Amino acid sequence: MKEFNITGTCIPSEHYMVDTSLKLDKIIKLIEKRKYFIINRPRQFGKTTTMYLLDRRLKENREYLLIKLSFEGMGEEFASESRFVKSFIELIVKKMKFLNKNKIVDFIENYKEVEKIKQLDDFITDLVLEIDKKVILMIDEVDKSSNNQLFLNFIGILRTKYLMRNEGEDYTFHSVILAGVHDVKNMKLKLRPDEQRQYNSPWNIAVDFDIDMSFSADEIKTMLIDYTNETKVEMDIDFMAKKLREFTSGYPFLVSALCKIIDEKLNRDFSEKGLEEAIKIMLNENNTLFDDLIKNINRYDELYNLAERIVLDGEEIHYNLDAHNLGVMYGIFRESRNHKLIIHNKIFEIRLYNYMIAMREIKKGAALNYKYMGKFIDENGDLDMELVLIKFQELMKAEYRKIDEKFVEREGRLLFLAFLKPIINGTGFYFVESETRHSNRMDIVVTYNNKKFVIELKIWRGGQYEQEGREQLCGYLEAQNLNKGYMIFYNFNKNKEYIKDRLNVAGKEIFEIGV
Repeated sequence: MKEFNITGTCIPSEHYMVDTSLKLDKIIKLIEKRKYFIINRPRQFGKTTTMYLLDRRLKENREYLLIKLSFEGMGEEFASESRFVKSFIELIVKKMKFLNKNKIVDFIENYKEVEKIKQLDDFITDLVLEIDKKVILMIDEVDKSSNNQLFLNFIGILRTKYLMRNEGEDYTFHSVILAGVHDVKNMKLKLRPDEQRQYNSPWNIAVDFDIDMSFSADEIKTMLIDYTNETKVEMDIDFMAKKLREFTSGYPFLVSALCKIIDEKLNRDFSEKGLEEAIKIMLNENNTLFDDLIKNINRYDELYNLAERIVLDGEEIHYNLDAHNLGVMYGIFRESRNHKLIIHNKIFEIRLYNYMIAMREIKKGAALNYKYMGKFIDENGDLDMELVLIKFQELMKAEYRKIDEKFVEREGRLLFLAFLKPIINGTGFYFVESETRHSNRMDIVVTYNNKKFVIELKIWRGGQYEQEGREQLCGYLEAQNLNKGYMIFYNFNKNKEYIKDRLNVAGKEIFEIGV
């Protein structure tokens, strides 16, 4: 029986997989047009599996011969020009032996003395002429050595040969595909040893790779259909595909990892409750993807500051390709439908919230001193959200004078999440609705004991904005099929009142407090 795979290449006969044939069709069209390009996507975004599937597809077409290599683990081979050149040729020999191309292996023996990058020029020409097919070069993990001058010189040769091929004066690879996290087009190159590094890309011949590698809800459905056909597990496939897309934004690793948790740890409970339980399990586990997420925001101050402004301050930041490229490249951010910069997916956002809350408390201590003595859970195991808001209001009233007002305005929503998290910890689940976040408003969705709560946090700007906030909350409640919602107004007027009120707006019940 197959399984959901989260390590290495996905194999159709062994793993439940999303049908990505439409994406492969688009890549094939680039190859047919003799394009050179790089598949640069974040870690664990399906690059290696895509290249494997592409290899399988190309083998079906006899006019092509694919040379698929990887620079994984080639650090020492870049120590000298001779070692790199010999290692590159040895990789091709190994590939040809695997393909039973013994004649080509014998031919390459004539080039065992090649030691210089420039000599690869003639080797590549002779190789493609000897093969007498449309030869495609595919190199995975190119960014493992993309900061190495030898590598840049190597792709500089590929660039020159490409240009001369187009002018009818050389023979070279039909198409070249590089894969990695970084876009080689942005790497710096020394054209001559005496030159300083400059932005003169050796890969500016490459076309943009604008194929969406994330999984759509319809694509996720294909994997769930495969799974249900084999296991006979019953589920609402359309609903689950939509929910998986909603929480992961189609990040391939996250989609497969959540399905794997549900299948193997949650008794195959493919429901909204099962998905939330799977997310809770995932958020409390270590994996290389989360490790990279935290490592990258801590490595670059600008990434941490951007994430903090979006996650904690609720800022609306207009997306800019040049300014935000680094964070998008690492998969931390993406562009929203209204062209704002947002965290890539809700799971990353929850992980960042939890991390940032913990880091603030480590550095500054708890912003609010409270021992959680209130009885927030009733005899039925249900969360009393009204009591949560009331106790939060009491605590803010008691502590407000001790807290800097600008700190409250900047981090008031973080204070509420820091207050809420220990209450629901282990049983409940929360996320922030990114589509409703901006500087004055944020919706938090909490589930606890199969019940859902929506709390809108809004900065008070006067009576008109107050009513608008209630109406916005009602619209979101309608979308969530809920009849009751909760509102927290942050009021920074000196003579403010700590109100508690219960209202009926547009047929919805709203319990609101002011802090």
